[in-house]
Amino acid sequence: MIQENALVLYKTRPAVITDREGDNINISVPDGDKLKVREKDIEPLHPGPCVLGDLAQTPPEGDVRGAWELLEDAGPVPLKELAELVYGDFTPRTAWAAYGLLADGLYFTGDIKGIKARPGAEVEADEKKRNEKQKETEERRAFLERLKAVLKPNPSPSSLAPGDFRFLQDVEALALGKTAKSRTLKELGWSETPEDAHMMLLAAGLWTVWQNPYPSRFGVSLASPKTSCGEAPAEDRTDLTHLKAYAIDNAWSDDPDDAVSLEGPDAGGNYTLYVHVADPGSSILPGSPDDIEARGRGATLYLPEGKSAMLSERAISLFALGLSPGGICPALSFKMTLTPACAIAETRIIRSKVKVSRLCYRDADELADGELAAFFALAEKNTERRLDTGAVLIDMPEVRIKVRLRENAELNSVNIEPVPQYKSAGMVRECMILAGEGAARWAVRNSVPFPFISQEAGDLPGLRPDGLAGAFQLRRCMRPRSLSSRPGVHWGLGLDEYTQVTSPLRRYTDLLCHQQIRSFLQGRPLLSAEEILLRVSAAEAASASVSRAEKASRRHWTCVYLLDKKGSEWEGIVLERKGIWGTVIIPALGLETQLNLKGGESPNDKITLSAGAVNVGRGEITFISK
Repeated sequence: MIQENALVLYKTRPAVITDREGDNINISVPDGDKLKVREKDIEPLHPGPCVLGDLAQTPPEGDVRGAWELLEDAGPVPLKELAELVYGDFTPRTAWAAYGLLADGLYFTGDIKGIKARPGAEVEADEKKRNEKQKETEERRAFLERLKAVLKPNPSPSSLAPGDFRFLQDVEALALGKTAKSRTLKELGWSETPEDAHMMLLAAGLWTVWQNPYPSRFGVSLASPKTSCGEAPAEDRTDLTHLKAYAIDNAWSDDPDDAVSLEGPDAGGNYTLYVHVADPGSSILPGSPDDIEARGRGATLYLPEGKSAMLSERAISLFALGLSPGGICPALSFKMTLTPACAIAETRIIRSKVKVSRLCYRDADELADGELAAFFALAEKNTERRLDTGAVLIDMPEVRIKVRLRENAELNSVNIEPVPQYKSAGMVRECMILAGEGAARWAVRNSVPFPFISQEAGDLPGLRPDGLAGAFQLRRCMRPRSLSSRPGVHWGLGLDEYTQVTSPLRRYTDLLCHQQIRSFLQGRPLLSAEEILLRVSAAEAASASVSRAEKASRRHWTCVYLLDKKGSEWEGIVLERKGIWGTVIIPALGLETQLNLKGGESPNDKITLSAGAVNVGRGEITFISK
C-alpha cells in the first residue's frame, strides 16, 4: 500500500499522496491543486517523504552515460536501481530525475518496473539527430535576431548571412500563394498574409521589386503549353482568297486571330460582312491534350513582362491569321448578310481559305476615308442600332505597361504610355460583336448546344454627368456577365442573344464554340448542353484567375514605375466626390485612386496630384491633391 507523502506519477506529472478516503487517494500536484484519484491511476516512484518543491530544483549531477553502458548488456532494472546507478542515491529528487531519463527516451526504454538500456546504434543515431536539431534551433534563433535588425524602421548596418535565406522559404511560399502559413512571420508577430510576406522578402533583400509574385499567387502558369498541335487536316474549304481580308489590331499584337472582309452593297442596299477567324478547332478536338491544356488555362495570360499563351506556340504559328508566307491560311468564316439598318438577315459559317493583310489601328485609321470607309460606315450604323436597343458604351483611358527584364537588373525598365483611342478599334469591335450575335443566332436556329453570354440590366442613375465621370457611373452599374447553355439578353450590348467566337487562340470558350460549329458542319456528334456547361465552368474559373493575375500585375508594375518618382506631378480627373473624399483617375497611368480633395472640385474637374509613398508589397500608391 502506498504511504502518505510518497512520490507518485500521475499522468506524466509528479504528485504527493496527502491522505486516503476509503478506496480513494488524495494527491497534491505541482500547481497546488488537490485531486482525488484511484490507486490504479498512479504509479509509485519513491516511498517518501517528498516535498514537491524540491523536485523543481536543478536535477542532481550523475553519470548517465556510465549507467547506460553498465546496463547495455544487463537485463531490465527497476527505477530505484537506475537512480542509484546514475546518481549514487535513491531520493525523491533522484527518483524523479531517473524517471525523466526514462521519459526522455535517449538512453533508456521500458517502464518504471523494468528499465533497459537502448542499443548503442540507436542512441548514436538519435544523438546525431538531437545535435542537429539543437544546432538548427540555435542558428534559427540567431537568424531571427539578424532579421529583426534588418526589418527595423531604421535598420542597423548588419545584414543577413548567406545561409539565412533557407529560413525564409516559408515566407516566399506564402508570398507566392503556395501555402497559407508562415512560421517566420508568426514568430516575428507579422500577419500571415501574402502581402506581409512580400514586404518581408523585399526588406530582407531576398526579393527585389523586379519579381512579380501575382501569377504564382493566383495559380497561373508563366510558361506556354508544350503540347504538339497538329496541322489543319486536309478538307474541302471554300476559297475566299479573292476577298480583301484585313486583320486589324494593336501594333504589338503577335497572335492575330480575326480578320474582316466586306462585299456590297447589293441592289437592296444589303452588305455581306465576313469575319474570318483562326481555325485551331480543325486540329484541336474535344478531349484532346491541347483541348484539356487550354481548358485548364482558360485564356492567354498577358503581362507587362510577357505573355503565356493558352495554346502552344506551334498552334499560333499554324493558325494565326496573316503570319504564313503570302498571308494565306485556313479559317472559319462567319458570313453575315446585313440590312441597310445593319440588322443581321442571315448567317452562314464556312470552312474557308483566306488571304489576310495585317494592319495596325493607326494605319487603319488613315484608310477610314479610303478603302476601309465602308467598314467604318457599317460600324457606325451597328453602334446606332445597339444604342437604340439600350446598349451602354463606356470609354475609359487605357495605358500600355511594358516591362523589360535583363540579366543586369540595373538595366531593367518599366514604361507606361497611353493607348490612343483609334477609331478603327471601335470599328473592329462592332464587327466582332456582329460575329458573336450572328453565331448565337446560328446556334439557336440549328439547335447546337453553345455557351451563350448574357447580362442582366443594371440600375442606371437618372441623372449622370458627361465625360469620364459619367462613364465611371455607368461602369459601376454594370452587372457581371453570365455564361449559360440557354441564350439570354445581353443588356450592355443591347442584343437579344450573344456569344464570343472571334478569339479561339486566346479564349477557351471561343474555341469550344468552334469545336461545336465544326462538329455540326461535319456531321459529327455534338457535346451536350451539360458537357458544354462543365467545360465552361472549368475554363471560366481558370480565366478568372488569369484576369486577377493580370490586374494585380499591372498594379505591381505601376508601383515599381512610381518608386523613384516621389513628388512628381500628374493630371487627374475627378470621377466622383463624396464629402471630402473623391475618386480620381490619372489618365497617363491608367490608374484610379481615392484621396482627400482639398477644394471644391466636382466630377470631371481636372486637378494636379503629387505622387507620394509607394508600398510595392501591398500594391499601395499614395497621391496628394495639390
